[in-house]
Amino acid sequence: MRLGLGLIGSGFMGRTHAFGFTAVNHVFDLPVKVDRVMLADVDGDRARHAAAALGFLGHTGNWRELMTMGDVHIVDITAPNVLHKEMALAAIAAGKHVYCEKPLAPSASEALEMTLAAEAAGVVTALGFNYLKNPMLKLAKEIIESGEIGEVRSFNGIHAEDYMADAQAPWTWRLDPAGGGGALADLGSHVVATARYLVGPIAQVLGDVRTVITERPEASGSKTRRKVEVEDIGRAFVRFENGATGCIQANWIETGRKMQHDFAISGSRGGLAFSQERFNELDLYLTSDAQGRSGFRKIFAGPAHEPYGAFCVAPGHQIGFNDLKTIEVYDFLRAVAGEKVGHAGFREGLEVQRTIEAIYRSAKAGTWRNVE
Repeated sequence: MRLGLGLIGSGFMGRTHAFGFTAVNHVFDLPVKVDRVMLADVDGDRARHAAAALGFLGHTGNWRELMTMGDVHIVDITAPNVLHKEMALAAIAAGKHVYCEKPLAPSASEALEMTLAAEAAGVVTALGFNYLKNPMLKLAKEIIESGEIGEVRSFNGIHAEDYMADAQAPWTWRLDPAGGGGALADLGSHVVATARYLVGPIAQVLGDVRTVITERPEASGSKTRRKVEVEDIGRAFVRFENGATGCIQANWIETGRKMQHDFAISGSRGGLAFSQERFNELDLYLTSDAQGRSGFRKIFAGPAHEPYGAFCVAPGHQIGFNDLKTIEVYDFLRAVAGEKVGHAGFREGLEVQRTIEAIYRSAKAGTWRNVE
């Protein structure tokens, strides 16, 4: 089966998606072969340069052109959040499979509309929660589900970076409240997805959000200041449906942090600890260890942790960020081919967005709120 790809956007995530689709048929044995047919961007010049760099056959400054092309079967959306709904609904209406970066939409109501449309049309969807594709997270899930660390009691997770830490950095589309929020919507969606993947659905939240940098230059070098209306830091205490509790944090002004997507899980017979900054490792603690020999042991990723071996035959040599995206593309294409694959589609994106909105409601009210 040969399928054509239409990619919208060639920024950081657009390039990462392109790398994933370029590598996937070289790394994995798949019944689906992908042709990079068309790249769309905000204008023709940018699209032309990006298409040449990323190996696409054609380019356009009008993303709607992808929806009319018979040789484009997959539409990949890496545009700003506020555009996701319009683009996805157009692709779904045209019968295209849709791969979209997170968050799915600025609001849960929009995410629901997109999810129902995709399910009614019978198209396959995927959402960009590629951290979930780490073989070490898969191992953590297996350890939890096997009962090795007993009953899960708590989850503490954080996603922190510092790309917005400079108060003189200019206002960008990420600060547009029409996009659904700030750090909590942008980075918090990742930690919520991880919490749901490992522990389960979140039932109740008690949220707090803070805008630390209240205004920014309108543009680089501009003396005109623009008000910031979204949060720099978002936090929440959480109660899971299975009785576990915990807390999550999203922060895009955490000075010095480039990629802190960390969690600690405590169980009745052991615990797990993980850091995305060393994401080829997982720490495991077991209460069954002999007295005087207890402590966290470090597990290094290797070929025993599928699909690490598809990238490297040697343990401890490590895989990278773009490899996680390649694994995400692999699972998406397997689903397109009709396999039953556990991957995050629009339905999961909807549930994550519902949780994020509950945190915002809770922060505004100052009380616990149910995830509805």
